[in-house]
Amino acid sequence: MSERWTANDVWALAPDVSSRKAATKIAHPDSWPRLGWRPAGPDTDAPGGATAVWGECKGSGAKHYQVAVHLVGPGTPAYRCSCPSRKIPCKHVLALLVLWTEDVAVEDTGPDWLDEWLNQRAARAAAAKPAPQKTTKTSTDPDAVARRARQREQRVADGVVELDTWLIDQVSAGLATNRRDSTQRDGMAARLVDAQAGRLAHQLRSLNHVASEDDWPDRLLTEYALLHLLCVSYQRSDTLPAPLRATVRARIGFPLPEPEETVRDHWDVLGRCDFTADQVRGRRIWLRGQATGRTALLLSFAPKGRALDTPARVGTLLDAELAFYPAENRAVIATRYSEQRADTPRGGSIADALADAARALAADPWRDTWPVVLTDVTCVRGDVFWLTDSSGDALPLLRQDTKFGWQIFSVSGGHPVTVVAEWTPDGLRPLAVWDHRKHPILPA
Repeated sequence: MSERWTANDVWALAPDVSSRKAATKIAHPDSWPRLGWRPAGPDTDAPGGATAVWGECKGSGAKHYQVAVHLVGPGTPAYRCSCPSRKIPCKHVLALLVLWTEDVAVEDTGPDWLDEWLNQRAARAAAAKPAPQKTTKTSTDPDAVARRARQREQRVADGVVELDTWLIDQVSAGLATNRRDSTQRDGMAARLVDAQAGRLAHQLRSLNHVASEDDWPDRLLTEYALLHLLCVSYQRSDTLPAPLRATVRARIGFPLPEPEETVRDHWDVLGRCDFTADQVRGRRIWLRGQATGRTALLLSFAPKGRALDTPARVGTLLDAELAFYPAENRAVIATRYSEQRADTPRGGSIADALADAARALAADPWRDTWPVVLTDVTCVRGDVFWLTDSSGDALPLLRQDTKFGWQIFSVSGGHPVTVVAEWTPDGLRPLAVWDHRKHPILPA
């Protein structure tokens, strides 16, 4: 039986901040005349032994909202709520799950409407068939596929040459001439989109914010240099080792090939980070194998108003086979065997973390995030929050993470703690701190 979820696991499902705030207001028993969870069978690996959680929540009308979450089986977690909200999951689902994590819900098989919903889900799962493969000539004819691949390679190659020429022109003319004028960068990015180098275009557009920073000359020149290195690497990709070549193509915007290897290990789920990518939301979840020491990145995206996938929960030990893509440490869970609460993850000093990040940069010079586990570090406050170890080494937290810096400061009480963070060129982005009970505390 897997461990029952924590509040951190529930809030990871929230589609936005407003849903979380709204759920907090109704996450108390007075709002729920009926509340319970249905036990799973003895041979089912269910979180806290529950196959489903259900409840009836008071609303603005006389009729209560019927709320349920299916926790086990294909396509789970799955949500049901009779409220009119278009957010998935809605505030009522989040509040229900929070009450379950707090052991407020009692064991109860539930009402008839829960049976009806679960039976409908089971029937749909049994009737589901794989989507038929397209058999048109354009999708299966080897000559047509090869021709389209050559056409894209040529378009990307032309776009990369144009970008490299543009970068040289920008530096030759002087960075001050286009510091605050984003028109040129946006125009070049649009041409890269036309050349089917979408990720390269996104990277160029993301530089518009650099012009407003205090150290903008160094930052902008550094980013232009990295883009130039990427252009040159792509033009010489035939001479690169296979792993680096795969990385370069991924950074340009080519889709990753299918996973090449599968690795089974007990994986510490270190931390997660949510971010915005153009019009969608993304989530990084970092894992590290206890036996192999290998780092894995689970990456997912979702449109606004939809919950991001959480295939692994922070603070757990996941016994699983991960299928690794050939670049960027990307992986997916191929086979899940068990998941249980874990002890504080093993880490090292700040020097160890920097050495680990240096090795990651050697393999991928364009990497701007890497997970580090810092053991026995103390949080101190200066111009920003700093993490320091017994050797006197220190690393700053990012300025935008001041709120979580205060959380680390209060959880530690001035004593050494274990912190998981993402290394970035500008400082650490903290993802979790382990308290004295060996429980992970995540950003609020």
